[in-house]
Amino acid sequence: MRHSSSPPDRNRPASLVLGGIAAFSAYFAMYAFRKPFAAATFADHAGWPFAIDYKSALLIAQVLGYALSKLIGVRVIAEFGRQGRARTIAGLIAFSWAALIGFALIPAPWNIACLFLNGLPLGMIWGLVFSYVEGRRASEALGALLCASFIVSSGVVKSVAVLVMDQGVGEYWMPAVTGALFFPLLFVSLWLLERLPPPDARDEAERVARVPMLRDDRAAFLASHGVALALLVAGYVLLTAIRDFRDNFAAELWTAMGYGGVASVFSASELPVALITLVALGALMMVRDNLRALLAMHVIIFIGAAMLGLATLAFQAHLLSPLAYMILTGAGLYFAYTPFNAMLFDRMIAAIGHAGNAGFLIYIADSSGYAGSVALLLYRSLGAGRIAWLPFYMHAAYATAIAVAVLTILSGLYFHYKLGTHGRTARA
Repeated sequence: MRHSSSPPDRNRPASLVLGGIAAFSAYFAMYAFRKPFAAATFADHAGWPFAIDYKSALLIAQVLGYALSKLIGVRVIAEFGRQGRARTIAGLIAFSWAALIGFALIPAPWNIACLFLNGLPLGMIWGLVFSYVEGRRASEALGALLCASFIVSSGVVKSVAVLVMDQGVGEYWMPAVTGALFFPLLFVSLWLLERLPPPDARDEAERVARVPMLRDDRAAFLASHGVALALLVAGYVLLTAIRDFRDNFAAELWTAMGYGGVASVFSASELPVALITLVALGALMMVRDNLRALLAMHVIIFIGAAMLGLATLAFQAHLLSPLAYMILTGAGLYFAYTPFNAMLFDRMIAAIGHAGNAGFLIYIADSSGYAGSVALLLYRSLGAGRIAWLPFYMHAAYATAIAVAVLTILSGLYFHYKLGTHGRTARA
């Protein structure tokens, strides 16, 4: 039975707010199983006899699992319905936690494989959680709240991880212990998400019905709009690589800037970033025209790329403190990176008018993006190992800022031409 024929739900606004908080909390909890180990330096392996340092090997293993999960998700998330999402999320995260226990029990270097198994199920979580909030008039606000979770959570869980180690928990058990602390939040969040009402008739009228996309549907979409998607994904690959580098080696970057071992800096640098990004992207909910909103997101991505490059320039000129630099480059990165994870593809589906789901496009971008993350880690370990962490990050920031700005302009021009006044005239 279609929900569009049912009477209006007076409690719907409150349900949406609660659902947005639940989506935020569910993905926040997932990060407690993915990111805590990055707070450790694993310095006892500084002299191990391999070209890639031990921590980089751990990161590469986890990202390879995560990237493979995203690649699998291109099909799985595109075809996943509304049934069984909460059970699937809980099962995937439980598997990842079991891998963290294996990481603590199995001696190095064999425990590197456990990080691959830890990342393998977690790549599915975003698409499953986002499916609860996409295709709604309030999707920008809900999506911005959801995206804020991965901005805030990475810093917070690393702060918790440092505090766990301060209580005497070793570096190898710390990831499993930190994850276990977040199981109650995960289960409550999933229980609330299952009570979020589905999109109503007005949502479907404005944002297009969200349905599974089978093989032929996916092929038809790519044949029509593959050029724009390639431009966007190319920029996203660069953004994912440097965002992951900044996130995974935050401890090393802070140490290089004189803040080594200070747990609070991980959260202090990310909370302002989350607030700025949440307000900017959530405000796009007020733009009802889907093409205008899509182009506005291109502007936000361009501004983010510019902030990344200009903040690095200002830091090199000694005009910014280390904390201000990390806040501004974080804001620039997440301004540019966040739209890809929710609003950009949600509005693209709506502007094109093609029934489907944004999860398919998100997972094409993500599977490519994490391949870029692995490539950057390998380049840093094998090709640029003599460059210190901070200079390497700054060089990558400049390259990413320039390339993403150019690619975003080209993508924006494509959509303006294809879907704008000229495109409507050509199709008439």
